[in-house]
Amino acid sequence: MRRHRACGTIPVAALPGPWSDGLMSQQPPPTALSDPAIEDIELLVVGGGKAGKTLAMEWANAGRRVAMIERGWIGGTCINVACIPTKTLVTSARALRMARRARELGFVVGQLPGDPLAGDVAVDIDLLRAHKEGVVGEMVASQRSLFLASGMDLVIGEAVFVAPRTVRVTADDGSRRTLRGEQVVINTGARPLVPDLDGLTDVPYLTSETLLELRTIPRSLVVLGGGVVSTELAQMFAVFGSSVTVIERGPHLLSRLDPAVSDAVADALRADGVDVRLSAPAHSVARAHWPGGEGVVVHLADGSQITADALLVATGRTPATATLDLPSAGVDVTDRGFVATDEFLRTTAPGTWAAGDVAGTPQFTHASYDDYRVLRANLAGGSVSTAGRVIPSAVFIDPELAMIGLSQVQAEAAGYTVKVARMPVAKIPRAHTLRATAGLWSAVVDADTNLLLGVTLMGAEASESLTSAQMVMSAGLPYTALRDAIIIHPTMTEGFTLLFAGID
Repeated sequence: MRRHRACGTIPVAALPGPWSDGLMSQQPPPTALSDPAIEDIELLVVGGGKAGKTLAMEWANAGRRVAMIERGWIGGTCINVACIPTKTLVTSARALRMARRARELGFVVGQLPGDPLAGDVAVDIDLLRAHKEGVVGEMVASQRSLFLASGMDLVIGEAVFVAPRTVRVTADDGSRRTLRGEQVVINTGARPLVPDLDGLTDVPYLTSETLLELRTIPRSLVVLGGGVVSTELAQMFAVFGSSVTVIERGPHLLSRLDPAVSDAVADALRADGVDVRLSAPAHSVARAHWPGGEGVVVHLADGSQITADALLVATGRTPATATLDLPSAGVDVTDRGFVATDEFLRTTAPGTWAAGDVAGTPQFTHASYDDYRVLRANLAGGSVSTAGRVIPSAVFIDPELAMIGLSQVQAEAAGYTVKVARMPVAKIPRAHTLRATAGLWSAVVDADTNLLLGVTLMGAEASESLTSAQMVMSAGLPYTALRDAIIIHPTMTEGFTLLFAGID
């Protein structure tokens, strides 16, 4: 029988994880609280991100007493306001772009009077929102069902630490509960970072989260920032019909990329009509007024200005820790506000762990899932480390961008002697059948060992193709394992045989 929401004291010897692995002396002393209303449980998860919710369900399904606290987004950031809704809308943008190229691909969508080459295709914001909310709603409902079926105690409310391993949760109706976990995992994620920009608090602005609730497509949109969120949303809204300007303070978009790839990303956005302004730091913002409406004006450091109907602030994300009162838990944070952890995801407080974005893990759901793997092992007495992980990433622009490992600049800075393979996507036969020949593939190889140090793919289906390179890197195989493999023709992955053909 599954157990949940039970009170009582668990014998120290029964505790899971490192406390039962010869480290009994590290077991924290009982909290000074003696309130009989405190509910003692085996695992307390604060925040339902990928790592925490996966661990909570596993423990609950095994019959352990588990409580998971969520502020209201069942399933976490990814499902509600990040990966899932944005990639759902990216799918719409791609379909729209495809429909506009109908004649090139051999079919007719419709014709506008007087223009036989134009497709009768337009964005319907209500249908677009229904599409997005339908996908999100299905996944949220599925998550809720899985949570409840596991037997965990799903607690909706605001959590604040009141003592080590102890939180007080306030629900929307004002009711309160106090829960204490033998083991605690902090998994509260991150939220949009709002920069300290003169005038920003006095103007209406959007973030990557509030943008998803728009009721109209803005005629014009200024995007502050040149990172992953900025590039994806800027291109998407340009396809939807907005006049978009991206303002990036540095000389390149996606600054960690090699310059050639960054330039290719900027070119892809410009091909969809995005005005990309580089080395253009914003100085201030203010309201703008015109007959029949108002918007925002962004003043740049060079004295120029850009006026638009809407402003999107996409300058990064910051850890969601402000309301947790981590000092009461004995948990330290880094100088950037992330929960401080060691390589095993232990915080500075005994019996307390952190995972996902809030712990400084690269801000990808798949990275948070790997944190679950680490937590699962270490709570069972293992010593699995996060050190040395090579985590892939993708930017879902068109053409897609996918990366793993080191860029050429990073590899050379690390002291490697490298060989570099670089190839336009147009050389891959499959790209022609897809009518998607834009893009660039590149790879960095250790000249001494022939091991792959990093791969960057920009082109159709890049996020799918990258996994082949990742498996070769994970297995410690030389790049020739991909070069000499018999890969299905015509596929995009076949491009590796062409990419590496002339590297020697």
